[in-house]
Amino acid sequence: MFEDIKAIYKNDPSIKNIEFLVYPGLYAIIVHKYISHFLYTIKIPFIPRLISQIMRFLTGIEIHPGAKIGKGFFIDHGMGVVIGQTAEIGENCMIFHNVTLGGTGKHQGKRHPTIGNNVLIGTGAIILGPITIGSNVKIGADTLIINKDVPSDCTVVGTPGRIVKFNGKKVSIKLKDIKSK
Repeated sequence: MFEDIKAIYKNDPSIKNIEFLVYPGLYAIIVHKYISHFLYTIKIPFIPRLISQIMRFLTGIEIHPGAKIGKGFFIDHGMGVVIGQTAEIGENCMIFHNVTLGGTGKHQGKRHPTIGNNVLIGTGAIILGPITIGSNVKIGADTLIINKDVPSDCTVVGTPGRIVKFNGKKVSIKLKDIKSK
């Protein structure tokens, strides 16, 4: 929990004093990690999902109890965030409002994205399918990524997403040209 509070101070320059107490993203993350996800992992039926829907009502952030979230996760202006059941988010990641980490409806089992460490996902980004987003990636606002892996150490923008920076150098690579696993 302390890593998630530290993430607010690290990522939001407007925070002062104990304002972290009014961040809906923090409440959504804490309830997810320490209540609904825990209950989900010990196979308690219905209650974890009910808790996630109550948090959605209270915060505007929907995190399925099955999602796995690393420490230092920060949701800024969280309204409209959706994180699917089999999504996995690494450490020290940050997402803005109206982001979807969802499925396409075409997969069974693992259906949602796996996000590496130190990833920033901009407002309105939509990331769909059982794909992997590498570590140290920046995904621009309103970027669309469907069923295409993204390598580490790059910046992706646009609809459909395209890599515009890779290993610190400007490039222009269509995600469809990247070989997935």
